[in-house]
Amino acid sequence: MKNLKKILFIALILVAAYSVVDIGRYFIYPNVASLKKIKPGKTAFMEYREDLWLEKGIKKKIKNTWVPLSRISPYLVKAVIIAEDDKFWSHEGFDFEAMQKALEKDIKKKKFQAGGSTISQQLVKNLYLSPSKNPVRKIKEAILTWRLEQHLTKRRIIELYLNVAELGDGVFGIEAAALNHYGKHAAELTAREAATLASILPNPRRYKPNGNSRYVENQSERIYQIMVRRGIVIPEFDEVINETKDEDVIDGDDQKTEEKPVPNKNNVDSMSNQ
Repeated sequence: MKNLKKILFIALILVAAYSVVDIGRYFIYPNVASLKKIKPGKTAFMEYREDLWLEKGIKKKIKNTWVPLSRISPYLVKAVIIAEDDKFWSHEGFDFEAMQKALEKDIKKKKFQAGGSTISQQLVKNLYLSPSKNPVRKIKEAILTWRLEQHLTKRRIIELYLNVAELGDGVFGIEAAALNHYGKHAAELTAREAATLASILPNPRRYKPNGNSRYVENQSERIYQIMVRRGIVIPEFDEVINETKDEDVIDGDDQKTEEKPVPNKNNVDSMSNQ
């Protein structure tokens, strides 16, 4: 009996030591400072998806194309921040108020869902960790988030996040998502499209931007209306720009047989200043 207790005690000590080492290494590894200039390769989330496909015998490839922040629609940047982390520019990696609310919900549901994550936390999870929601992973995530915020600017963090976030089954990054869902580049996304893509981030494999989900419809409308209230979107100007684009396409087709007047760009510009 004494020997059994001794063995159990040693086993507990070893498990505790392993946990300390396993968690502690994230204070120095990986080298998050390298992300200042270097684009990340295949992320932990991408590898996780590939492993699942391999197990199920699914032949599929990751879709991911890197684009700098300057080639991403400003509507998309603002929509994602509104949807995922409205205090992104002011916090230091953690939104403690959001975390408290998420914890209260978890307690009520008696289920650990680990909500309230900031964009910085989600980036860390995508780059280095896994979808697991256990407390140990959250500790690792917290350490890496703190380090990320110490070494990178907010602009770089959002640029990285928009290039690695999952936005469909096997679709990672906003450029791949824009091409996959809308057949256009990330720079060309409209305010409505940006709000819709931002709305699927909580569960991008379940929700589709062009599906019939009531959640996506309601959430994207909520994001869009916030953008309107904040002056990010001027609906009348947005409609004129879209109409002008449609007319340009029609005119381009008709030029083969008939010369048509081109919309006066000055009129469109003057409306944007009203």
